[in-house]
Amino acid sequence: MSNYQGPTEDISQFEHVRRRHVGRYVGAAVIVVIGAWIVTAFVRGQIDWSIVGQFLTVRSIVLGLANTVLMTALAMMLGVALGVTAAVMRLSANPVVNRAAAGYVWFFRGTPVLLQLLLWFNLALVFPNLGIPGLFEVHTVDVMTPFLAALLGLGINQGAYTSEVVRAGLLSVDQGQYEAAKSIGMPRLQALRRIILPQAMRVIVPPIGNELIGMVKLTSLASVIQFPEMVHSAENIYYANNHVIELLIVAGIWYVVIVTVLSALQTRLERHFARGAGRSIQTR
Repeated sequence: MSNYQGPTEDISQFEHVRRRHVGRYVGAAVIVVIGAWIVTAFVRGQIDWSIVGQFLTVRSIVLGLANTVLMTALAMMLGVALGVTAAVMRLSANPVVNRAAAGYVWFFRGTPVLLQLLLWFNLALVFPNLGIPGLFEVHTVDVMTPFLAALLGLGINQGAYTSEVVRAGLLSVDQGQYEAAKSIGMPRLQALRRIILPQAMRVIVPPIGNELIGMVKLTSLASVIQFPEMVHSAENIYYANNHVIELLIVAGIWYVVIVTVLSALQTRLERHFARGAGRSIQTR
């Protein structure tokens, strides 16, 4: 047997050389320079910050803010309802139901949101009247207001994306859960509602939260059909006083405030559904 004990030199005699993170320092310096340049440009630029403060809480901007929040909530509610329905239909063994849901997702994910908004707003060109001929009819142009067109355009489009999120969440649940529910005679829809969906929420909530935040900003597209959301309200003001950048900054500030609040709520909701999953949700 060998008695070799290895090197006997005292490692304390070696000098400890710290690693130089040159790339880290260069990257930090570049970020600081770019940040300082942007801040300086806004401070020294032709921006009247008193106008920003003055119009931050004017009535038309506040009403635009309220319409933005309202449209976000209603469109997401419609989108989630349609998304859950379409996701369940996609998992159906009935080929007609399955392909109808797949066709819905295919079409509304394949066309731009702006195009869908314009189509809904101009629906009267295709269907001049809505209702049952000879019994009950209304002029489409009277019904399809900017509010309704925005709600249908944003909500139905959102449903197509939400359906894929929900379907991924349902597929993430172990197949044994489905079989266990079936073995005790639980109907499929009841099993989805009471067993499968609660477990799938850990997978569903984070992307749905991101979709909600995206919807806040997506409502700005409704300005093209004259829905009085925040961007539309800012446009109406700067068309009159020519303070374009100031009013855009006002709108941007409110968007950041809304997104910040929703991000905090999303984090709390993720923590709630992550309980018992053996993981923690990091603060954003």
